[in-house]
Amino acid sequence: MALLTIQDETVAGGVLNRLELEIAQEMLTVRELIARRVAQEVIAYNTRQQEIFQGLVQPTESERVLNGFRMLRQAKPIDTEVQLYKALEGFLQNSYFVLVNDRQVDSLEEEVWLGSGATASFIKLTPLVGG
Repeated sequence: MALLTIQDETVAGGVLNRLELEIAQEMLTVRELIARRVAQEVIAYNTRQQEIFQGLVQPTESERVLNGFRMLRQAKPIDTEVQLYKALEGFLQNSYFVLVNDRQVDSLEEEVWLGSGATASFIKLTPLVGG
C-alpha cells in the first residue's frame, strides 16, 4: 500500500494544507482520487467534530477563515456526498486544478500513477474581486 502526499497550494506555491492518503492501487482516475481525498477529510472532521474543517471545498453552513472553514453550527456532521459533488463541480468549473507528480491533469476520467513517492497538488484559484 502506497502513501500519497497531498498538498493544497496557492498559485504562488505556498502550502496551505498537507495530508497523507493510503492508496492500495497504483492507478486511479482523478475522480477516484478526489473522492478518496474528500472522504478522508469528511471522516476526519466527523470523528473529531472540531470548529475548523480543513478540506478541499467549503462545506455548507461554514465561513472561510485563515486555516480552513469555520463551521457555523457545532456538532453537525458533514455529508460526504455533498462535499464530493462540490469538489467535482469545482474541478469542472476550474475553481482549482490538480497536479499529479508535477503534471497537470485535465479530465476527471484521466488515470494517474499514485505509487510509492507520488504526490498530488491541488492549486486553489481565487476569483478576482471587482470588474
